[in-house]
Amino acid sequence: MAWSTRQLAELAGTTAKAVRHYHEIGLLEEPERASNGYKRYGVSHLVRLLRIRRLTDLGVALADVPAVESGDGRARQILKDLDAELAAEIERRQGMRRALAAIMDNRAVLDMPPEFRTLADDLPETQRSLLLVYSSILAPAAMAALQEQLAGPRGDLEAEFMALDEDAPDDVRQWLAERMAPEIRHQQQAHPALADLGLASHRERAVAESVALHALVEFHNRAHLDVLRRAHAILIRSDCAGSEGNAVQQ
Repeated sequence: MAWSTRQLAELAGTTAKAVRHYHEIGLLEEPERASNGYKRYGVSHLVRLLRIRRLTDLGVALADVPAVESGDGRARQILKDLDAELAAEIERRQGMRRALAAIMDNRAVLDMPPEFRTLADDLPETQRSLLLVYSSILAPAAMAALQEQLAGPRGDLEAEFMALDEDAPDDVRQWLAERMAPEIRHQQQAHPALADLGLASHRERAVAESVALHALVEFHNRAHLDVLRRAHAILIRSDCAGSEGNAVQQ
């Protein structure tokens, strides 16, 4: 008894198009034809097709099927490489499951880079959003430094800054800037990987600075930005005064 292309494909759990493709690339021999010109497949074709299906279902590329079947010198390396790819894919998917579980436990994690999810409960939404943006421009070393910085205790100064009202008076802004300037300097010295955005980023400097600037404007009000500008000006004046003092001493 013989089968048509469609019947053979159904028995093997594939399609007639796939069977014809296997003929074209030489993986499956052409069968004899009946007097009416139709192909007539037998058990040997079914066995061959099932073997091809089994290997491709395991991830073996069609071009590698003959080598794996023959068991030649390449066969073991092909299978080892495939096994390594599968192991990496399993690890990736396990990581995805862990991330999904974390999001189900705490929606705030959705707004955080994966390595920062343990800090989600301790950070306000604005900082979580900033971190997510920074993850698109900062290199791994800079992100690690940022994680170390945020893992430390947060004092009242940060809370006062985040709570700053957009209409805060000038004296309040100046007072806050003067208190923040030394803390910013301390953070720069403690985490030098973050001191220069151009060096800390894996993007071009102009792109990194553009992203950081837009994020700051998006997630802070005018009073916040004014305080940061004043603190930056204080640090510049301090650096200039220090340089002049060194020049005089020399």
